[in-house]
Amino acid sequence: MENQVLESSEERTFQYQDSLPSLPVPLLDESLSKYLDAVKPFLNQEEYQRTEDIVKKFGNGIGKELHQKLLERAKTRRNWLEDWWLNVTYLDLRISTQIHCNIAGSAPYIESYWPPKEGTQIERACVYIWHTLKYWDLLRAEKVAIERSGNVVLDMNQFRMLFCTCKIPGVTRDSIGHYFKTETEGECPSHLVVLCRGRVFAFDAIHEGNMVTPPEIFRQLTYIQKRCHSEPDGPGLAALTSNERTKWAELRQYLIDLDPKNLTHLEKIQKSVFVVCLDDSSPHATPEDYSEVTRLGLTGDPTVRWGDKSYSSIFFSNGTCSAFCDHSPLDAMALISMFSYVDKKLIENEGKWKGSDKVRDIPWPEELVFTVDQKVIKEIECTKEWYYKKVSDLQLVTYAFTSFGKALIKKKKFHPDTFVQLALQLAFYKCHGRPGCCYETATTRRFYHGRTETIRSCTMEAVEWCKSMLDPSDSTYQRLQLMHKAFAKHNKMKKECENGKGFDRHLLGLLLIAQEQGLPVPELYMDNAFTASGGGGNFVLSTSLTGYTSFNGSALPMVHHGYGFFYAIRDDRIVATCCSWKSCPETDAEVLCRTVFQCLQDMLQLTVVAQL
Repeated sequence: MENQVLESSEERTFQYQDSLPSLPVPLLDESLSKYLDAVKPFLNQEEYQRTEDIVKKFGNGIGKELHQKLLERAKTRRNWLEDWWLNVTYLDLRISTQIHCNIAGSAPYIESYWPPKEGTQIERACVYIWHTLKYWDLLRAEKVAIERSGNVVLDMNQFRMLFCTCKIPGVTRDSIGHYFKTETEGECPSHLVVLCRGRVFAFDAIHEGNMVTPPEIFRQLTYIQKRCHSEPDGPGLAALTSNERTKWAELRQYLIDLDPKNLTHLEKIQKSVFVVCLDDSSPHATPEDYSEVTRLGLTGDPTVRWGDKSYSSIFFSNGTCSAFCDHSPLDAMALISMFSYVDKKLIENEGKWKGSDKVRDIPWPEELVFTVDQKVIKEIECTKEWYYKKVSDLQLVTYAFTSFGKALIKKKKFHPDTFVQLALQLAFYKCHGRPGCCYETATTRRFYHGRTETIRSCTMEAVEWCKSMLDPSDSTYQRLQLMHKAFAKHNKMKKECENGKGFDRHLLGLLLIAQEQGLPVPELYMDNAFTASGGGGNFVLSTSLTGYTSFNGSALPMVHHGYGFFYAIRDDRIVATCCSWKSCPETDAEVLCRTVFQCLQDMLQLTVVAQL
């Protein structure tokens, strides 16, 4: 994943999609044995014995039947998990997905040519938008390079979801509106939507067959900004997307019934290439501390966020920027590939537009004026109040650990991602005095439409090492031996997960087969060990590596007493975002993040002392 070439001339982006292998169903015995191994850190001997009996019974009884049915399902689908995963993990949720599921990330451009500076919002936005549109154009022409892991081709389907894609709320289940087409597939929507001060505007990115240039985009954005700054604010209808899903679905239908023109506007937003959010906030940001720009990217002004769009670009008044994305149609790595392309282009051009200043006579942006009544206005106000109350409870920090990064870790012959995961395990143990069940994302993109699998980082090997690190009587040699064992275990699990041999998605599949057949929930899933070890979305640590790039991402904790911990590993530093809820007395994102940084130092120290 590190050595992506960003533009490809020979291969077409989607040319291998049909030849990718189907997602395999793991062997039942192997999955159950891995599951038992994963629950050990959270159970005493007696509890473990009980769970072992339950798992054995499951494996010899109902589990066997469910597994057979799952194999039958897999015969008729290239990815037996795909529809289920989309529905169960995202589209069936009734909570506010904008708050609880969306992903965001602050851009690193402040470190090169775009330090925070008032009055730069529009000039920077127009350059950024143009490069993003060039990427959309490359994707339509299938010239975005196919990604590989080593020499294995990875599934590129998620790249189709970057643009012209939007979630549509439903009363019991949402759906995804997807309007992107490659050039060979036909016409593709080419307009952008801009949100500013509670108002919604749209303009086309193509004029007479040619893409608009940065000076032309500048003209459009300046027109929008001048109008918004000299006229009253709009109703802020976008805030409704932050509501609980059923409520938003009902309000959306109410809007459509109020005036059919509202449906035309909603569809225009849904189909747009992406959404540009002009935000009046001016977040503090330095290369060592991205906390405020990350927090506002993730939980900022809801009247300038269309939470259902697969990609929104937020520009703040001081020229800092952030991405905001609905997680359902895609995972972070597709976004990061696009951001890396834009970053490379911005650096090549020193953050400026070096082309012609000529501006054609293109149509002015159109304002999408929604028909609203008192009920809608009241609902927008209630939603905003509820939203701000909810997000004010979030504690979030994004700090750079600058002592070392990938280069030194690799020089010490350790896997950089595992290095951070183990530091996090040690930090959690130090802060909480117990093991922390942990979800780390592994990609299964070597399979057709593959998305993710769970690496459960809290292993017995990791726990033994944590205990040793905190036991003053243990020698450096003992600690190092245990650390090597913990590394080996994590690396092995990561490899298995990427090769379709994880167990969490398999266990989910078996449960969903039982539900579809109207069978009672098997005891395995009702057992305390299942929840205590993180099953059913109960991981106390929800984590992901956002790549070996300068882009860091973030999402909220999975549970109220948990943390979100996301990190980018660069050559010389590690940038980490850690968040938790203030209303939970036992968690503190600032403390955990600082402790992780201390643990990274302790681990390096261990390898140094060992070499003496």
